[in-house]
Amino acid sequence: MGSKFLNKLLLIAGFASLAHAAFSAAHHRTYLRLTEQEWTSLPLDIILQTVISLVVVVYNIIQIVGNFKEIRATVDMQQKTWDTLGNFPSFYTFNHRGRALSPGYKPPRLNEPDSQQ
Repeated sequence: MGSKFLNKLLLIAGFASLAHAAFSAAHHRTYLRLTEQEWTSLPLDIILQTVISLVVVVYNIIQIVGNFKEIRATVDMQQKTWDTLGNFPSFYTFNHRGRALSPGYKPPRLNEPDSQQ
């Protein structure tokens, strides 16, 4: 748990550093316009800050997200049996026509204990 928290903090710091590098680049450009100097390139410290911040952000995003899935679908399919191949829990439905076929059916209540006589 501590590692994920540290990664999140480093990710926030990386984004802040990346925003600072962008602000510094804009500020440098404004400075060159005011002093009427020709723009050739950004200073080395801004470039290094941008590259290091980008590496920190990408690394920590990968650490937070977790494991990647294999691109090839056959890798996931090799571990499944024929019985579970078409099993999609998102398509389960618990409201079905059984209620309409038996109008006297009362579903069991989970809150009441079974009364055994």
